[in-house]
Amino acid sequence: MAERSSSNLPSRMWNAVWRPTSGSLRLIALLGVIGNVLIVVSGGAVRVTKSGLGCPDWPRCSGDSLVPTHNPEHHVLNMSIEFGNRLVTFVVLAAGLLVFIAALRLRPRRRELVWWALAQPMSVVAQAVIGGIVVLTKLHPTAVSLHFLVSPALLVFCVALWIRAGEGDAPPRPLAGPWTRRLTAALLVSCAAVLVAGTVVTGTGPHAGDADSRRYGFDITDVARVHSTLAWVTTALTVLVIIALYRTGAPAAARRRAHELAALIVFQGVVGYVQYFLGVPEGLVLLHMLGSVLMWIAAFRLFFALRDRGEVPAVAPPAAGAPSAQSKSESPQPA
Repeated sequence: MAERSSSNLPSRMWNAVWRPTSGSLRLIALLGVIGNVLIVVSGGAVRVTKSGLGCPDWPRCSGDSLVPTHNPEHHVLNMSIEFGNRLVTFVVLAAGLLVFIAALRLRPRRRELVWWALAQPMSVVAQAVIGGIVVLTKLHPTAVSLHFLVSPALLVFCVALWIRAGEGDAPPRPLAGPWTRRLTAALLVSCAAVLVAGTVVTGTGPHAGDADSRRYGFDITDVARVHSTLAWVTTALTVLVIIALYRTGAPAAARRRAHELAALIVFQGVVGYVQYFLGVPEGLVLLHMLGSVLMWIAAFRLFFALRDRGEVPAVAPPAAGAPSAQSKSESPQPA
């Protein structure tokens, strides 16, 4: 039985893309979400290990080689870390192409899902181009900040597709009052502001990605204070949203999303203050970057949880005369 299941795995993977269901499309979209989280963490590893110029050229790694080779000016570990980050980008691009194909092949075709899916590979290409600019400008902090912020922007498409693939196309029916929805929208804007401010703190602090790269000319205490103030505003808005959800009798799912966001904000706050007072150790920087994108995802999940779009449309049956994937798997195999 295990052998048969294993032999059918490639067929199931193929059908998930070429004969998708809403469930398989949602799974591929989730892989895109996970991939973008990983690329943020791998990008953070590049910075804290001073591997930003481990591959000093672009699109090649060094000289005429696409992969790390011996270079007396760059340690092999730094080259490998930077090259690994580039490889993650190709993995995310592959996931984006697969989810786009699956969205095109879904029957009935849902136009909105196709556009959400198309945005993913296009955004990854944009991110790769900006990554090249980062290398060519020798890690200018503005280019590095923009390179990071592309990932949260791409996560908007990934999370939207992940959620929309699991619901219908009926007109949105509000599940909370207008003031609660406005507070949640303000909370989303506040989370975005925290992310932007965080890139300025990182661009001013000690982890530049390379010892000789430029930094922002701000005072680290001042930019950290702005970042923490925005974080406290985000915390206050989260508390107000939770109170509003309970007072208006919002669905349990929306309250769970709000609790998840609150827990991540508390986690981020603790890590942020600890890393500041400990001199920004590398491990805590990576943990803080991971928490930032998880907080961003949680904020969008809360935003989408405040409306209902009905049931998922039923998948159209295969065309007449076309054998289904199940009948293929059950057909007798030659001895």
